Amino acid sequence: MTEDEKRTLEEKIVHVLKNIYDPEIPVNIYDLGLVYEHKVGDEGHVKVLMTLTAPNCPVADVMPQQVKEEISYLTGVTDVDVEITFDPPWDQDMISEEGKLELGLL
Repeated sequence: MTEDEKRTLEEKIVHVLKNIYDPEIPVNIYDLGLVYEHKVGDEGHVKVLMTLTAPNCPVADVMPQQVKEEISYLTGVTDVDVEITFDPPWDQDMISEEGKLELGLL
């Protein structure tokens, strides 16, 4: 996979992530700052490092599976690994400007 193909795929991944919403907060998981990292490997392997708003989040089982499933539908993706971490813990400072606007925080 070329660097251009990786870059294009990463843009598509961001688009997918911006269409997945936290059920408790009306902002997508990307703009909420729940996605810490997303990488595309040479063979189309995608690794996503993300967190949840809280360790006892009611969608702790569902959301990572949804992220994996939605990304796996993209052409060029051969495998998706979603890792959940709570280091660093999520807080409102991680919300993007766009997300803060949606929440009325700006």
